[in-house]
Amino acid sequence: MRSWRTAVLPPLLAIAFAAVLSSVALLISGADPLEAFGTMGAQLFKGTTAVDTVNLATVYYLAGLAVAIGFQMNLFNIGVEGQYRFAAVVAAIVGGALALPPVLHTLAILVVAVFSGAFYALLPAILKVTRGVSEVITTIMLNSIVFGIVAFLINPDQFGVLQGNNVSTKEIEPSGWIPGIPLGDAGTLFGAVLLAAAVGAAYWFMLNRTRFGFELRASGESPTAAAAGGVSAKKMTMTAMLLSGAVAGLIAMPELLGRDHVYAMTATQGYGFTGIAVALLGRNHPAGIALGALLWAFLDKSAVSLEQIQVPREIATIIQGTIVLSVVVAYEIVKRADLAAEQRRVGRASRNGRPATVAEGGAV
Repeated sequence: MRSWRTAVLPPLLAIAFAAVLSSVALLISGADPLEAFGTMGAQLFKGTTAVDTVNLATVYYLAGLAVAIGFQMNLFNIGVEGQYRFAAVVAAIVGGALALPPVLHTLAILVVAVFSGAFYALLPAILKVTRGVSEVITTIMLNSIVFGIVAFLINPDQFGVLQGNNVSTKEIEPSGWIPGIPLGDAGTLFGAVLLAAAVGAAYWFMLNRTRFGFELRASGESPTAAAAGGVSAKKMTMTAMLLSGAVAGLIAMPELLGRDHVYAMTATQGYGFTGIAVALLGRNHPAGIALGALLWAFLDKSAVSLEQIQVPREIATIIQGTIVLSVVVAYEIVKRADLAAEQRRVGRASRNGRPATVAEGGAV
């Protein structure tokens, strides 16, 4: 039975530990930690920083969900980076070529993105299932290949359009956009934040309210026991990889359909790798991933304010790195403490001559 300590304490300990290490780094550099952290916090309430943080967190959330689906099956889909970039360029090309009514146009682009992401995850899934090839190796290789694919597709001789010194896909018509949510001077919130919330809710429902979700978690925790119960590990591996790729296909959609409307060679990269850190921080839980995405986005957006007080903005990167490292350690420490406490409760119950209840840490 999962206790509140296992759920709440690890991320709090990780953040506190990261703050201590970052303070040490700031002191070594001759800066005041309180001033630095205060400046970062104050930046959130300036201009459009708060809305920009939520917008960026929306992208990180989708990336974290894509990675988390693989983690549930003990698959390290490091190829989320390549899958989302491939899906983004294909969806942008198709979206720019289509002429459909509003809503239908947007849905068509989203469907193309989902299937494109799943398609780019298909080869690693097949190699994993049929030949036992590590998904880490195959997806890393495909991450490198996607650079060439994007460059080829965006080339003006193919589907690209030269705009000044930049090459991009043809602009998507307004009928394919996802309207933003205006918040006055605070900025415009991506309408895709609702899409991300829906994907998170679907992820939670799949894991906790469906047979497939149970089989997915069971296969990830113990493939042997799952196979004894009639669950096909190969089928679950294939499905998990394709689902992870499908969600990865949506990562670029908030920016593509809510702001840029084209996909260019200069498009932001690295969202897939950030998703790994966000999924680890959120422990694969949709709510935890949301909080992790918001924290990560806040650190990214507020880092620029450190330059105002002559503090290197890389301190935010130090905080992010130490959070990821410490959250893994913190979960293990709390998990072992919980296990030791349960064993003591069972021992006390046995000495008293009665079986331990579930609440006391005994077996069901």
